Amino acid sequence: MRNPKLAEDYIRRAHVRLKVLDALYEAGSWADVVRESQELVELALKGLLRMAGIDAPRIHDVSQILLDNRELIPDPVRPHVEKLAEYSRCLRRDRELAFYGSEDLTPMDFYREIDARQARAMAQETIGVIIPLLDKQP
Repeated sequence: MRNPKLAEDYIRRAHVRLKVLDALYEAGSWADVVRESQELVELALKGLLRMAGIDAPRIHDVSQILLDNRELIPDPVRPHVEKLAEYSRCLRRDRELAFYGSEDLTPMDFYREIDARQARAMAQETIGVIIPLLDKQP
């Protein structure tokens, strides 16, 4: 990893995206809340991994990488690794479906407010656990 500021960049941009989630939620665009939540969580977790010295591969679900490298994760976040990994895994399942749908599924008809509420809560908690690390940066 050559760019030490990239981890902070990922985490800060993920944090800003919480505002986008709120706007999408207020608009009732449930599928978009689910999709954007996944992207936010992916970006934040990749920032966390970079902060821990791990160059995450270009995949959408980094749950196994988090679990395999939990000893490298900063202490304040380590107790949350299992939950963060579960969020990554859970949101990954809906990534393409929430965005593109399929021949037998239209995202705006399929996703409900409860789906958006749960996805947004996962994103909010992920950021809530990771963003304080930026204050502890040298």
